[in-house]
Amino acid sequence: MRVLIVEDEPTLARQLRATLEGAGYAVDSAHDGEEGQYLGENEAYDAVILDLGLPEVDGLTVLDRWRRAGHRMPVLVLTARDSWSDKVAGLDAGADDYLTKPFRSEELIARLRALIRRASGNASSELTAGEVRLDTRSGRVTLAGEPVKLTAQEYKLLSYLMHHKGKVVSRTELIEHIYDQDFDRDSNTIEVFITRIRKKLGAELIQTIRGLGYSLEGR
Repeated sequence: MRVLIVEDEPTLARQLRATLEGAGYAVDSAHDGEEGQYLGENEAYDAVILDLGLPEVDGLTVLDRWRRAGHRMPVLVLTARDSWSDKVAGLDAGADDYLTKPFRSEELIARLRALIRRASGNASSELTAGEVRLDTRSGRVTLAGEPVKLTAQEYKLLSYLMHHKGKVVSRTELIEHIYDQDFDRDSNTIEVFITRIRKKLGAELIQTIRGLGYSLEGR
């Protein structure tokens, strides 16, 4: 899963990035509203963490412009403004959730997981496909009840497919959502990871749809 952080305070931005990367997310960062708006309009994100008090363009304006342009990615507003009117303004502009500073990283991650699950139509924190189960809280993957060890990139790819079970996901979409902006997008590693996941979890789990991509049906 790929997340954009739009935060102008350097120390907090670094802390957020480290926290999210430690939780298994691919992360891009923007340090002002203009850059954040551009990335949100031109890159694929599963969620955005957006500060309101940004230089160049304020966060509410950025959010409003995204929504008016039809960008539907979940947005978690993160700000020091804690008055009820600021919260209402953020939600009315199109925010999906609101967290005030200071905050605990555990709550931030939990809220982010919930936003991503809901956006993909999943109510539970445990995703299933046949005998494969993925717990988004712990990052634990099991096959028929037995734990299976995946690398970080294998986990990211499997998680994205399980969040979008039943849909055909192209190779390009996978690259856009499991790697950050600086990744070499001409890489052929997606096929390598698919092969490794099939060896660990069963060849039938991920179907190749010729000319289109991959589908996880859960059969």
